[in-house]
Amino acid sequence: MPKYLVIVESPAKAKTLKKFLGSNYKITASVGHVRDLPKSYLGIDVDNDFAMKYITIRGKKDVITKLKTDVKNSDFVYLATDPDREGEAIAWHLFELLKLDPKKTKRITFNEITKDAVKNSIKNARDIDMDLVNAQQARRALDRIVGYKISPILWHKVRRGLSAGRVQSVALKIICEREKERLEFVPKEYWSIDVSLKSGREKFIASFFGKDKKIELNNKNDVDKIIAFIEKNKDKFVVGEVKKGSRIGKPYPPFTTSTLQQEASKLLSFSTNKTMRVAQQLYEGVKIENEGTVGLISYIRTDSVRVSDEAYEQAKNFILDKYGKKYLAKSRPIYKTKSNAQDAHEAIRPTYSSRNPEMIKDSLTPEQYKLYKLIWQRFIASQMAPANYDTQAVKILNGEYVFKTTGSVLKFNGYLAVYDSDKEKNVNLPELNVGDKLKFDKSMPLQHFTQPPARFSEAMLVKTLEELGIGRPSTYSAIITNIQQRGYVAKESKAFYPTELGEIVNNLLEENFNQIVNINFTSNMELSLDKIEDGSIKWINILKDFYFPFNQTVEIAENKIDKVKVSDEVTDIVCDKCGRNMVVKMGRYGKFLACPGFPDCKNAKPYFEKIDAICPKCGAGVLSKKTRKGKIYYVCEKNPGCDFISWAKPLKENCPKCGSYLVLRGNKKVCSNKDCGYSVKN
Repeated sequence: MPKYLVIVESPAKAKTLKKFLGSNYKITASVGHVRDLPKSYLGIDVDNDFAMKYITIRGKKDVITKLKTDVKNSDFVYLATDPDREGEAIAWHLFELLKLDPKKTKRITFNEITKDAVKNSIKNARDIDMDLVNAQQARRALDRIVGYKISPILWHKVRRGLSAGRVQSVALKIICEREKERLEFVPKEYWSIDVSLKSGREKFIASFFGKDKKIELNNKNDVDKIIAFIEKNKDKFVVGEVKKGSRIGKPYPPFTTSTLQQEASKLLSFSTNKTMRVAQQLYEGVKIENEGTVGLISYIRTDSVRVSDEAYEQAKNFILDKYGKKYLAKSRPIYKTKSNAQDAHEAIRPTYSSRNPEMIKDSLTPEQYKLYKLIWQRFIASQMAPANYDTQAVKILNGEYVFKTTGSVLKFNGYLAVYDSDKEKNVNLPELNVGDKLKFDKSMPLQHFTQPPARFSEAMLVKTLEELGIGRPSTYSAIITNIQQRGYVAKESKAFYPTELGEIVNNLLEENFNQIVNINFTSNMELSLDKIEDGSIKWINILKDFYFPFNQTVEIAENKIDKVKVSDEVTDIVCDKCGRNMVVKMGRYGKFLACPGFPDCKNAKPYFEKIDAICPKCGAGVLSKKTRKGKIYYVCEKNPGCDFISWAKPLKENCPKCGSYLVLRGNKKVCSNKDCGYSVKN
C-alpha cells in the first residue's frame, strides 16, 4: 500500500490526527515555522522586487532532518498546517525547504480536528494557495521593514533594546491618547434625586425626570428647591401613566477570536495570551477518558460568526433533547459577520454539541474546563430561543414635577437557561394603575461628577483594535504582550496606562512617523492584505508603494531627532557590592534591578513590584512575585523572616464582619477567613 505522510505544526495536533487515519499514514510535526527572515539584518532585497531571504530557523536542524527522512520514505505528502495565512505560509516554506515534488504533494485544511473533517479534507486536497502565502509574506515584509528601520533610531536616540512596530505602535498610541484625555478631563457636577415610595406595603424607587422635558440638575441649589417642594407636597405623589409591554432578550452570536478574548477577560479574568494558549490546546486535542486524544473546539483564529449546517443540526438536536422545542429558536439564527471580516472560517464552537463540559471536566485542567465551558455555552445559547420579559414603565406626578420608574420581570428564560453572562435581575414593581395615590417614604439626592474616559482593560483594548480594523484578532495577544514586555505600558487594577518610556516613544514616533503610526494607514493596510489574499492586487506593488516614501522619512528622522534622556527609577534597595541605590531597568524578560555603577559594578537582582497592601502578619510591605510558569503570588517583603504568602492579592482593608484581611478574587473583595464568608463587589 502507498505510504502517506501528513505534516502538521504541533505534536499535539499530530497525536490527535493519528486516531483518524489508517496505518498507511504517518503524521509528523514541523513544530511551527521552519524558515524565517534572518534576525541580524533586514533580509529583504528592496532593489530586486523585495526578494525575501529566508533562512532555516536556528535549532530546527534535527526536526528538518527527520522531516526529510520521512518524505524520502513516503509516496505522497499532505501539508496539514493551520487553515489561515500563517498556516498556508508554513506549508509553502515546508514545500520549498524539503524540495517536495508538486505531483506528489497536496495541501489539506480542516476547521476542526474530527474524523469526518480530516477525511473530507483529504478528499478535497488542493495545491498551495500562493495568494494566501503572498498576503502573509507582505505582512511579514511590512512589519520587518517598519521594525528594522525605525527600531535602530529608538536605540540611538532613546535606549537600546526598544522596538517599533507597524501595529504595536498604533496600540501604544491608542493607550497614550486615552491617558491624555484623562489628564485633560475637567469633571462636571451633576445631581440625581431618587424617591422611595410605597404602594400599599410595597416599596419601590422612582427617579426625578423634570417637567414636560428632562431637567438637568447641575448644582445643589436646584436640588434643594426640588427637595423643599417634595417635602411640602409629600402626600401628592400620584400615578400619572402606566405602560405595560414586553421585550425580548436575544442571544449573542457564537464566539469569534476577538469576542472570545473579551469574554474570557471579563468573565474568567484570562489575559489574551492565556486565552489563546488554552484555546489552542482545546483545538489541537486533549486526552479524554475512554476516548483518547480529541479536538474539542473548531479553529480558534476567526472573525466570522458563521455556523456550518452540520454544527447547527448538532446544536438543534441537543437543544430539543435537553430542553424541548420551545427552547429552540423558531428559525435558524443567522448572525451577521462584520463587513471587514475575512470570513474564512466558522465561528469558534465545540466540535460536538453533545459533549457537555460536565461530562469531560475530570479530563481537563481547570483552565481548559473554564474556557471550553464558556465556548460550549455561548454556542448552544446562540441557537436557542430569545428570553422574554414583561415590562412596565410608570410616570409618577407630584405637582408639575415628573418622576419615572421601570420594571422588568423574566417570563421565559430561553437562551438564559444555558448562558447568562450579564446576570440580569428582575426589577419588580407593585401593581400600579393610573390615579393610584402613593405614600412618600424618603428622598435621596446624590451628587455626581462626570468621570474621565476609562483606561483600557485587555478586553476593551481588543474590542477597540477590532472596531478600528487594527491588526487581526489572531495578532492581538502578541501586540498586547509586546507593548508590556517593552515597558511601554503597565497595568493598574487590570487597566493599561503608558509609562514614561511609552510616552517618550509614542511622542517620537508621532512627530516623525505620523503617516505610519496612524490608525487609518494601519487599517487600510489590513484591507490591502485582504486584497492580496483574494488575488485582486499584487503584493510587490503594495511594498513598492509603501517602502520608497517611507525610507525617505526614515532618513530625515535620523538627522532630525535629538537624543532623549530617560531616567531610571531609583529604588531604596542598596547594592550589596558597592553601596549605590539600585535602579529599575527593563530587560528582555521584563524589569530587573541593576547597579547604576555599570560597567564598573555589574550587580543585578530580580525586581519584585511592591503592591499597595500591608502584610497581615508583621505590618511590612507586600511584594508581587511570579512562579517559573508565570503565575503571580504575594509575599511579605521581609521574607524569609516573615512567612506570609498568598495566591490571592491582599488588600489594605480588613473585613468589616470578622476583622481578617481582605483579598481580591476576580472582581470581588473576599475575606481571607474561609469561615467568615464575607464578599463584596470591588
